[in-house]
Amino acid sequence: MATTAVPYGSDQQVKIQSVGLFAACMQRKTGLNRMAGAMSKQADASGNIRLVSTNKKPIVRVQELSKSAGDEVTFDLVNPVRAIPIMGDEWAQGKGSVLTFAQDRLRINQARFPISAGGAMSQQRTPHQLRPLAQDVALSSLERFSDQASLVHLAGARGFHDNIEWCVPTTAHADFSKVMVNIVRAPTRNRHFLSTGSGLEQVPTGGYTIATTDVMNSDVVDGIATWLDGMALPLPGVEFENDEAAADSPVRVLMVSAEQYNSFIQSTNFRTLQAQAISRAQMAKNHPVFLGDALLWRGILILKMPRPIRFYPGDTVQWCASTTSATETAGTIPALGSGYAVDRAILLGGQALAEGFGRHNGSGSSYFTAEETTDFGNQREYVVGEIAGRSKIRFLVDHGNEQQYTDYGVAVIDTAVRLAGV
Repeated sequence: MATTAVPYGSDQQVKIQSVGLFAACMQRKTGLNRMAGAMSKQADASGNIRLVSTNKKPIVRVQELSKSAGDEVTFDLVNPVRAIPIMGDEWAQGKGSVLTFAQDRLRINQARFPISAGGAMSQQRTPHQLRPLAQDVALSSLERFSDQASLVHLAGARGFHDNIEWCVPTTAHADFSKVMVNIVRAPTRNRHFLSTGSGLEQVPTGGYTIATTDVMNSDVVDGIATWLDGMALPLPGVEFENDEAAADSPVRVLMVSAEQYNSFIQSTNFRTLQAQAISRAQMAKNHPVFLGDALLWRGILILKMPRPIRFYPGDTVQWCASTTSATETAGTIPALGSGYAVDRAILLGGQALAEGFGRHNGSGSSYFTAEETTDFGNQREYVVGEIAGRSKIRFLVDHGNEQQYTDYGVAVIDTAVRLAGV
C-alpha cells in the first residue's frame, strides 16, 4: 500500500502546521472569539483571495492570503443611508439614495512568542516532556494576546490593572504602541458614558468625575437600554448563529469586569436574568454565548470580560470633549477612598472592531510555527506567531444636525468598583 510521508521541516509540513494553528486560534473557546463570525471566501476582480467574516458580529475579520508583502489590510463597510420614499406617480428615476462605502485600513505586524524547551540536561532532569509543554505555553500566550489586544482596542484604553496574565503591557511600557500595532483611540464622545448610580451621563464638559456610589447596577443597564431605544443611530444588533429571535429582538453585548458583575447581581434578581439568557439559548440551539454566567435584560446580554480595563485613583484617562472632533483630553481619576477603582464596561454591537490578518511567507497562512535547535543540537526553542492587527471601527457619521465622530459598534460605561480583598 502506498503511503504519503511528509518529511520533518519540509515546506508542506510547515503549511499544514500553520493552517492547523490558525484554525485552533480562530476556534478558541473564549468569549471574545465568539464575538466574531466564521470566515467565508470571496474572490475580488483580480482573482486574489480574501477571507471575510460576517458584519453582524462585533468583530469583523479580513484575511488577505493573496498578499506576500505589505503591512496593511483593507476592509470595506457600508455607511448609514437616509432614504425617503417616492410616493404615488412621482418620478422616481434618478432619485435613488446613494450608497456610500467607507474603506478603512489597519496595519498588521508580526507577533511571536518563543518558549525555550531547555537543553539535553534539562530534559534529563525532569519527568515532564518539555517540548510539548513549550508548544502549549506558546500557543496559550498567543491566544491571550489576541483576546487582550482586541479588548484594549474596544475599550479605547489599556487601563492599569497588571499582572502576569497580561500579554499587553501598560502604556508606561516602551513597547506598548509597538505591541498594539494600531493606535488605541479613546471612545468618541457620543459613545462614552459614566454611571451616575441611577443611570448614565456623558463625561461632563468640565472634566472627568466619578464617585464611589456610581456603580454598575440594574438602573445603569436600564439606562443603556433606554439610550439604545431612543437614539437615531444605535449600535447595530448582534446576530449569533442559529438565533431565531435575532431579527425581531436584537441583542447587544455588555462585557463587564468581575467586580462590575458582582455589583450588578446584588441590585437585581439575577436568577431571572439568567433564566432569560438560557431561554434565548434554546432559541439559538444552545449557543454557548447565552449559557454559563450570561444574563439577559431588555436586549442587553451581560457577560464577564476576561480581564478588567481598570483605572486607579490618580491614573490618567483619555476622553473626547467634542462630538465633532476626535481630539482627546487627558483627565484624572479622582480620589475614591481606599479599596475603590474605576472599571470600564464595553457595550458591543455589530461592526465594532476590525481584525486583519496577513500572510506569512513561510507558512502561506496568517499563523506560523517554528522549532529551532541551537548549541550543536543541545538547546531547543519553539515559537508560534501571527501576522495581524486590530483597530476599532470609527466613522464620521451624519446625525442630521451635525457630523459626529462615532465608534460605530461599541460604547463604554465607566463605573466605580469595590476591589475584593482590599
